[in-house]
Amino acid sequence: MGRKTLIVVVAVLGTVPVLSGLLGIIGGPGALPDGEAVNATVDGEYRFLNVFWLAAGLLIWWSLRKPEQRADVTRVLLAIASLGAIPRLISVAVTGWPHPAFIGALVLELFVVPLVIWWHLRTFPRCAELPT
Repeated sequence: MGRKTLIVVVAVLGTVPVLSGLLGIIGGPGALPDGEAVNATVDGEYRFLNVFWLAAGLLIWWSLRKPEQRADVTRVLLAIASLGAIPRLISVAVTGWPHPAFIGALVLELFVVPLVIWWHLRTFPRCAELPT
């Protein structure tokens, strides 16, 4: 599979945080599958954290405009998303299994995203140097 296919895959992966970040900001925790009303502290914190999720997706899209020069940005963002599986697994251990949509997210974070990072490393082997 070639460069263009990889860029499309990463762009689609970037759509997830953009759309879910916007949904989280606008709809709050109640917009989640199985979501319900929470207290003002949890609601505000949830909406606040979704700004970072939205920004991550926008940065992924931005990085794809110059994929070779911004390869490090793409990889760091994908790695952070993949690391999101760790708190999800902690949550499973503490509270049990979430809605199936979030089990799908866990599978993506544990398996799909690391494969995409590997593919990205093979497609864009040299990272651009950062300005000093």
